[in-house]
Amino acid sequence: MSQKTPANPAVENGTGEAHLERALSNRHIQLIAIGGAIGTGLFMGSGRTISVAGPSIILVYALIGFMLFFVMRAMGELLLSNLNYKSFADFAADLLGPWGGFFTGWTYWFCWVVTGVADVIAIAGYSQELIPTLNTKLLWIPALLCIVILLALNLPTVKAFGELEFWFALIKIVAIVGLIVTGLFMILTHFQTPAGEASFSNLWSHGGMFPQGFMGFVAGFQIAVFAFVGIELVGTAAAETKNPERNLPKAINAIPLRVGLFYVGSLIVLMSVTPWNQFAAGKSPFIDTFALAGLSAAALVVNLVVLTSALSSANSGIYSTSRMVFGLALEGDAPKPFARLSKRKVPQNALFLSCVLLLSGVGLLYAGNDIATAFDMVTTISAVCFMFVWSIILACYLVYRKRRPQQHAASAYKMPGGVRAVWMVFAFFAFILWALTTQESTLTALLWTPAWFVLLGAAYAIMRRSPRHRQLRAAHEAKVAAELRELEGIKVNA
Repeated sequence: MSQKTPANPAVENGTGEAHLERALSNRHIQLIAIGGAIGTGLFMGSGRTISVAGPSIILVYALIGFMLFFVMRAMGELLLSNLNYKSFADFAADLLGPWGGFFTGWTYWFCWVVTGVADVIAIAGYSQELIPTLNTKLLWIPALLCIVILLALNLPTVKAFGELEFWFALIKIVAIVGLIVTGLFMILTHFQTPAGEASFSNLWSHGGMFPQGFMGFVAGFQIAVFAFVGIELVGTAAAETKNPERNLPKAINAIPLRVGLFYVGSLIVLMSVTPWNQFAAGKSPFIDTFALAGLSAAALVVNLVVLTSALSSANSGIYSTSRMVFGLALEGDAPKPFARLSKRKVPQNALFLSCVLLLSGVGLLYAGNDIATAFDMVTTISAVCFMFVWSIILACYLVYRKRRPQQHAASAYKMPGGVRAVWMVFAFFAFILWALTTQESTLTALLWTPAWFVLLGAAYAIMRRSPRHRQLRAAHEAKVAAELRELEGIKVNA
């Protein structure tokens, strides 16, 4: 039996600060999970992934989705083993030690700052698509406007974030379902396009399923991984979720269906309507498909949807980074001002920090030759750091299984495959890292990534010596020990 959700969501913690409020309902958490699974990479990056991997990209997305499902199940079991965990950074600190929480929390924060920067770049790019007369020198205007709007929408309450993400995700769902229905109609009616007849045979009649060979297949993983960043967002929202014992499993269990429909389904339709060799990087296949169907107005709408997708991802980034910094500050791993909540239970200081850092995306708009170059500069670094966070979640699961077998045995939401599945996913991540070494651009980003962990190590060495950090860490460890005793008592009574 897992621990009951506290009756009062705003009880005081050991630092005298109020807890985050459990205000996200089932419909919020379900759509947040969907929004996290449908990233900007699907709309903006699928043209490039198709062009480098051909139809084999279908298998690429399916494999990544399959492997990340186990990461999510491991995260779900760990979060539900103790509902006092605010996020996966909490169980990392508990199971791996203080360094685990510090490295996980700050790396996840860094992941979303980098991803948010990529989203700001994407927003500026699609603003130019919608307004062709917009001068390149003025792209900073829509980027800055986006950050200001998202900050204003996130400040009121966490429910405002949930409501905003609910509608953002719903728009993305309608767009993808609309694409699939339109594409199927074109295929079934043998619609004629400039490239030929729309048909499922286009999947294999232009060089087979692996037209670019094995290395083309490998190259697809380099880009596709970024499309899945944010899939773990429901773990960040755990502390603000109503009835997490029911809602978190529902959100996680639906991931295979969502990946199958939104990624695999849409890619099959896209490459059936238009042969894979007609796609190019920097162009959205979604827009092109609606335009081919003669739905010019729909193509304009999809441009707006793509813009909405980037806004949704940036919104998730602002939310998750602010909550992660809030949690780190409570443990003494971040400056004390970030541990303060507003009267409406929102970490507004942490929100301001996230938004200020997203402004760096405005500068990157002018760092490369074009929008696509700037976008590629940050997505690889983001993907590598997200894989680190996913790996930490799996490492925590291994420690949990070894140290707390009774909790695992009593769990009502066990991870399928157990320890063997963890090692399977680790092997897959090793393959992804190797794939990143096969291209010069991704290899450069991969080689620079360790600099972040060196910086973190130095910061932790300094932070852990501060009296405040030691005091809060001691209080935290005492609290965790009491929680474990309480959990064991609940199980004995049950």
